[in-house]
Amino acid sequence: MATLGLSEADKASVETFRRDVVEPSRTSLVIVDFWAEWCGPCKQLGPVIEKVCADYATKGVKLVKINVDEDKFIAAQFRVQSIPTVYAVFQGQPVADLSQARTEGQLKQYLDQLLSQLPIESDEKAQLQEIAPLIAMGEEVLAGGEAERALSLFQQIAEMVPDNADVASGQARALVALARLDEAEAVLAALPTDVAKDQAVERARAAIALARDAKPVSDLSGVEAKVAADPDDHEARFELAGGLMANGDRDRAAEELLELVRRDRAWKDGAARAQLLKLFEATGLEDPWVAAQRRKLSQILFS
Repeated sequence: MATLGLSEADKASVETFRRDVVEPSRTSLVIVDFWAEWCGPCKQLGPVIEKVCADYATKGVKLVKINVDEDKFIAAQFRVQSIPTVYAVFQGQPVADLSQARTEGQLKQYLDQLLSQLPIESDEKAQLQEIAPLIAMGEEVLAGGEAERALSLFQQIAEMVPDNADVASGQARALVALARLDEAEAVLAALPTDVAKDQAVERARAAIALARDAKPVSDLSGVEAKVAADPDDHEARFELAGGLMANGDRDRAAEELLELVRRDRAWKDGAARAQLLKLFEATGLEDPWVAAQRRKLSQILFS
């Protein structure tokens, strides 16, 4: 904003705006709330905006409130015609009009969308970058069969970043590998509602569900003989798949479930396909093994 020809009061407003909004917006998302003492809706919306922005402070969100009666020049520059008017500003430019957001949920939805699209710098993002290699190490150790060590790693990371979906998922899946299912469920139950909906947490839930269903079998020869004698004995094949899964042989378990789907996809309301999908989710939907098995399933379903 040019200051040539402005009154001293307006120049002061411009400088304050530069300091409080423009400069911080170079790396942060600044929410500018235009309001006034006499505005009833402003008084209703104000506490909502203040709470959400406080919750999102570690994500790089900053709130600036501008009283339109005291700062008419800035309000005029933004062409504020009614209040409350709320803008999101990044790198000195308005990037969204948030005035229609009237509830905490609506405002968070807008902010989540903006934060996913803009290169906002934040303490949270820096911390996530710092722990990413540690999470990868925990996953590698867990995949290598060292569940106790993996659990210790994830517990240490959880002390650094409580309520992180990836960390909680790793911790819960390590507990599943150690057959400590109640503890695994407790880890997930303690998560906040928004974190509990994360795909990583769903992966851990699927792992717990599979473990609850699985009953390790020391000798599968009997059920294998049943399947060999009657390939259409779906109950026996499903039992065989469960035993293989419980024994950690996911490749053969997937083969048996895929074969069951091929022979009768509607058996028991699609139980084989449902169990496959649960196995995929527990393994991780981005895993190359899952991608390969999904292709096989698609070939069966659409052939």
